[in-house]
Amino acid sequence: MKPGAAVRARAAQIISSVMRGDSLDRALDSYISELPERDQPLCREICFGTLRHYPRLNGLLAQLLQKPLRAKDQDVHALALAGLYQLTNMRIPPHAAVSATVDAATVLRKRQLSGLLNAVLRRFQREEDVLVAKLSLAATAAHPDWLWDALGEHWPEQREQIALANNSHPPMTLRVNLCQGNRDAYRQRLSDAGINSSPGQLSPAALTLERATDVNELPGFAEGLCSVQDEAAQVAARLLAPQPDERILDACAAPGGKSGHILEQQASARSLTAMDISEERLHRVQENLDRLGLSARLIVGDGAAPPAALAEAGPFDAMLLDVPCSATGVIRRHPDVKILRRAEDAAGFAVQQNAILDGLWPLLAEGGRLLYVTCSVLPEENSDVVAAFLARQGDAQETKLELSGAHACAHGLQILPDAQGSDGLYFAMLYKQGRSS
Repeated sequence: MKPGAAVRARAAQIISSVMRGDSLDRALDSYISELPERDQPLCREICFGTLRHYPRLNGLLAQLLQKPLRAKDQDVHALALAGLYQLTNMRIPPHAAVSATVDAATVLRKRQLSGLLNAVLRRFQREEDVLVAKLSLAATAAHPDWLWDALGEHWPEQREQIALANNSHPPMTLRVNLCQGNRDAYRQRLSDAGINSSPGQLSPAALTLERATDVNELPGFAEGLCSVQDEAAQVAARLLAPQPDERILDACAAPGGKSGHILEQQASARSLTAMDISEERLHRVQENLDRLGLSARLIVGDGAAPPAALAEAGPFDAMLLDVPCSATGVIRRHPDVKILRRAEDAAGFAVQQNAILDGLWPLLAEGGRLLYVTCSVLPEENSDVVAAFLARQGDAQETKLELSGAHACAHGLQILPDAQGSDGLYFAMLYKQGRSS
């Protein structure tokens, strides 16, 4: 058995689990702990990379197989995809990638298919250019047809940029805790520790690392000097602009990055309520706040049907609604979106988003503001939802936002994913008019 076969086998099990409808996070939790810690980074790279490029790799595999593999052999299908990813996108010597991938079939107890797997990978090496030339535009760009078409409809001039970002490794960006120091000083501390970084353009607290680093290697991380947060996500607290003594609600708070940033921005805004529908995920919020030395009231609840405890904590002067969505703006971090999402999902999320807006709006004080946020690039979940809400809510008025580099939409602003920069997030600010307005 060649070294690395077990890693490929576990990667195939994880990828296969996602192909059956599981999330990548849950699949990783189920399988990766079976590997020695030293082998886990390689397994993660194969899993994330194969899923990022899944539509392209699957298009290639369809040409290489005379007939589809049986449903019970889906793990071998996933293993073949992982082998193609290693040959096209990794620096592993081709002979080693093929050998270890073929041996992984035996680890999966599918030794009878190892010959087929070897033939598929060897043929790809011989015919790569011809096979690639036969792919559709969507498959060439490693995007499912529905998403490629949607990007072409809504972002025709930026589609190539978005696709490139979706297929890239996401950068590791930090949010410097400006309550405990300034960005330049912390950047120097990173440099002294041998960690190179560059300042962000969207957030005055952002530093993007030249290379991803274990958080335990970051100076003062345990003491709350910094947090890991994409730069676009840092824009939320900046746009909300918390003021002294305001009552603020972070309505879909887990894992707590934006709650922490709100409190870091305005130390006097101590009346922060963080709500999430998942009690388990709310524990993550508490852990993050504890590390930062901050506090908030935590409530388990659904914004579409707010619990009584939330009404008691209000009315709120400001609300942050980072609502559930298709995650089409953060695909590089969640590549399983390319498999799990369908064209009709955006409409389903829009129903949920409208319900959350309707449920929480009564708890916003007159003269208060609500920042609506998604990590989607699809108008169905963004400007269309805001337009529908404004049409039915007479006391709601949009406040125009300004942000360098963002794209103005019919309502709100869109930051598009950038291979060298931030994730893709949408923002819209709504103001609640008083009775005399």
